[in-house]
Amino acid sequence: MIERIILIDAADPVSFYGVNNCNMQLIRNLFPKLRVAARGSVIKVIGEDGETAEFERKIKELEEYAVQHNALTEEVILDIVKGDAPRELKRDDVIIYGINGKPITGRTPNQQRLVEAFAHNDLTFALGPAGTGKTYVAIALAVRALKNREVRKIILSRPAVEAGEKLGFLPGDMKDKIDPYLQPLYDALEDMIPAAKLREYMESKVIQIAPLAFMRGRTLSDAVIVLDEAQNTTTHQIKMFLTRLGMNAKMIITGDVTQIDLPRSTASGLVQALRVLRDVQGIGRVEFGKKDIVRHALVQRIVEAYERAGEENP
Repeated sequence: MIERIILIDAADPVSFYGVNNCNMQLIRNLFPKLRVAARGSVIKVIGEDGETAEFERKIKELEEYAVQHNALTEEVILDIVKGDAPRELKRDDVIIYGINGKPITGRTPNQQRLVEAFAHNDLTFALGPAGTGKTYVAIALAVRALKNREVRKIILSRPAVEAGEKLGFLPGDMKDKIDPYLQPLYDALEDMIPAAKLREYMESKVIQIAPLAFMRGRTLSDAVIVLDEAQNTTTHQIKMFLTRLGMNAKMIITGDVTQIDLPRSTASGLVQALRVLRDVQGIGRVEFGKKDIVRHALVQRIVEAYERAGEENP
């Protein structure tokens, strides 16, 4: 009889063990000759050498599946332990699986074009109105690259530009004042990464969310970098950001040139960058339209109404 110690350090514990440890109980039942104890991230198994080695191999396969899909069902456990391929719907358009195993896909042709542009370019511009999913897809692509170990970190940023409100009047310290501007980025991440794992990533700075001003002086390597709401950057800010690109890094710049919140006397850095970089190789560009809006159906009608009002009152 030997004892093996197996560490479960990649998968989210809730996804792996299941509610009330139901997954672990099933695994124990499938290996009746072994004594199995699980506590936190450590699984201890006692039994014959060959059987404990097979148990460890199956546990690692289950962990890999849980990391990829953020879920582990009874059917999947049975399939993997029996040596069958997990029964799952194969979908070529799945970017990643969100929390509870929800597939996140390119839901419109332009969202799928963004996926393809990201694959073929180190810098990609995603342009279009609110609600088209450009930021959400960009963050999903970043999370996929991190999970696949193509990069070591994700850096998400947006300019802290006031859309009618005054930053200085918000209560709290600098972090409290800045966080509301970054909340849409947190919301997307919470859809894609289980809470405990996301907290771990944030604390270890594997995932970093920061205002644009915090990027100055850095070289961003081995990372996917997303700049959101880039229409609110100045020409100096966006040039500074673009030149942060390091080795083995990719950038996605999202923005809507019809929603610029800068003072009228300040030119949008995004508009200038699109003009200056239009002929540079290695840069992708995907333009979203009203048909790509994936929020409430009313959002598309609101966007169209404002466009008509703009045409009538230039």
